[in-house]
Amino acid sequence: MIQLGMSTSCTFGKPLDTSFKIAKRAGFDGIEIMVSTEAATRSAAAIRALSRKHDLPVLAIHAPVLFFTQFVWGTNPTVKLERSVDLAREVGADVVVVHPPFRWQTTYAQNFLEIIRRLERGSGVALAVENMFPWYVGGNGTRMYAPGINPIEMDCDSITIDFSHAALAGQNCLEMTRDAAHRLRHIHLCDGQAPGSNGKIFDEHLAPGEGGQPVAEALQYLRDTQWSGHVVAEVNTRGAKSETERLRILRRTVEFARRNLGQI
Repeated sequence: MIQLGMSTSCTFGKPLDTSFKIAKRAGFDGIEIMVSTEAATRSAAAIRALSRKHDLPVLAIHAPVLFFTQFVWGTNPTVKLERSVDLAREVGADVVVVHPPFRWQTTYAQNFLEIIRRLERGSGVALAVENMFPWYVGGNGTRMYAPGINPIEMDCDSITIDFSHAALAGQNCLEMTRDAAHRLRHIHLCDGQAPGSNGKIFDEHLAPGEGGQPVAEALQYLRDTQWSGHVVAEVNTRGAKSETERLRILRRTVEFARRNLGQI
C-alpha cells in the first residue's frame, strides 16, 4: 500500500499545527515532520497531540541534518540520528529520512553506513538515505557530501529518492526509482530542471509536472510494481501569495499523485 504524505517543508515558516491543518485540508494520508528549530517538531507529546487533533498519522521524521538545522539537538550527528529514531518510534513513524554527511564531517562520514545500519536494525525504523546533489559555486559543481550524493551506490539498506535532487544532480528519477529496487522505502514527490536549465542551479522542489523529470512515469512504475511505501510531497510553496493559493498547489499535487498511482 502506498501512503501519500506531505512534508512540513511545504509550509516552511508556518507552525507545525498549521502544517497539519493544511495537509489534512489538501487530502494527504499523513505527514512527514522535518525536525527543526521549532520546539513542537522535537516533542513527541506535541506531535502526538496534533496527530490526534487533525486525525493525520506521522509517516516519517526528517532528521535535523540540513545546514540550517546543524545546531538542533547539538552538533553530534550520531546523537541527532539516535534522537530522530527515538522520536519516530514515539510518534509511530516507520521511516527516518537522513542525508549523507557533509564532507568535512570526516569521522562521521567514515562511520555513517555502519551507524545507520546499527540504528535501523536495532529499532525497526528505516533510516532511508536521501539522494543529494552537487552545490554549484560560480557555475561549477562542488562535492559537499561523503561518501557521495547517490545512496544507490552506497551499502545501505533503505533509500529515499527526491525527484528535485535527482534533477539538480543531472539524474533521472525514473531510472533511480528502478535502480533502488527493493531498498526504496520513501519518495519525496516534487519536480525540477536539470542544472543550468534556464540559468537555474538551485534546488527548486517544483510541483510535479512543472519541471523536466519523468515524475508521472516514476509514480506509474511504483503502481505497476505494487511498491509499498510513502510518497511524500516536498513542494516549495513559499511563492504562494495566500493560503488559498498554497492549498491549491498542494491539492493539485495530491490529484497528480493519486491519478498516477492508480488511487483514483
